[in-house]
Amino acid sequence: MSPRRSHEVPPLSPPALDVDALLRDPATRIVVCCGSGGVGKTTTAAALGLRAAEQGRKVVVLTIDPARRLAQSMGLVELDNTPRAVKGVDQAAGGRLDAMMLDMKRTFDEIVEAHSSPEKAQQILANPFYQALSSSFAGTQEYMAMEKLGQLRRQADREGTWDLVIVDTPPSRSALDFLDAPQRLGSFLDGRFIRLLAAPAKAGGRAYLKAFSAGVNVVTNTLTKVLGAQVLRDVQTFVAALDTMFGGFRERADATYRLLQADGTAFVVVAAPERDALREAAYFVERLDRDRMPLAGLVLNRVHDADHVDISAERALAAAETLAERKEHPLTQALLRLHADRVRVAEREQAIADHFTAAHREVPVRRVRACAQDVHDLPGLRQIGADLAGDA
Repeated sequence: MSPRRSHEVPPLSPPALDVDALLRDPATRIVVCCGSGGVGKTTTAAALGLRAAEQGRKVVVLTIDPARRLAQSMGLVELDNTPRAVKGVDQAAGGRLDAMMLDMKRTFDEIVEAHSSPEKAQQILANPFYQALSSSFAGTQEYMAMEKLGQLRRQADREGTWDLVIVDTPPSRSALDFLDAPQRLGSFLDGRFIRLLAAPAKAGGRAYLKAFSAGVNVVTNTLTKVLGAQVLRDVQTFVAALDTMFGGFRERADATYRLLQADGTAFVVVAAPERDALREAAYFVERLDRDRMPLAGLVLNRVHDADHVDISAERALAAAETLAERKEHPLTQALLRLHADRVRVAEREQAIADHFTAAHREVPVRRVRACAQDVHDLPGLRQIGADLAGDA
């Protein structure tokens, strides 16, 4: 690489994210990986889980990414709502690794079954409105992710099954929903409006209508026009059956939210050295700070490194042009141009990363090199883990 001119400003050097210290610390009980789509977040979560397990932690990795890449990376045929042991993990240090993927409907069903009588549970599970709500209602997936995280942590505390839960979230906009949706859905399910819908089914006719006739008639007539009479009846029947669970949704969401703010939790924001990805990462870092949630640092993934390059892009292109004029060594010309392209990519990535660092100097960063191929097995995850820890 050519010598740096005296007037150039050296790249900013953020503090390094010490991944091994984070994973080895017994006080670390939850690690949440978040970031925009396509930045390697799922692989990062799996690599962190594998490295922690092989260092002696008892780990469960929960993914709510619908792409199922975590199963492939860990060599599993499939993942479902039940934690399953990952084979091939080195357990010499006494650790273990389980993995699972959120099934939001099954998780919702489990909540209904756990907090209702068998008769009430059967009514709720068979209700058409509940079936739609539990499968596709906006925010349900993120709410159920919070529920499942809370379940795993309570099981870990109760049975000693795991001492570390690693959560892989959806892409960044959805990951923000991971923080917001539980409160929204909880407010919807135990709010005044939904209780108003339930009141006719519970109050039973004239007495209720005499007391609240004006307001109820307006709401009911409007909703009947918008939703249809059958849908409104389904909603009312669902809410009436769910009455014993009111308040529980918000209470559990609030408890898990507080868990995310606790000292034993660490957020790891994953990004690629691209403007959009780092813009999303910056937005998430600022949101975590505003909500007083503990940020461990940023993983800058798939980085092309030019730190150890001896020939600059300009010199490589000049040499290629000289050979082209002489009509010599066409393969060397191609390699020199390829080298120049790679160096320029690395320099552009460095400039984008420096822009993020300038705005967030306090955020620890760990750079992970771009892999030549997709990671789909444990050896590949170990290599990613080594990069995350700075061993490579």
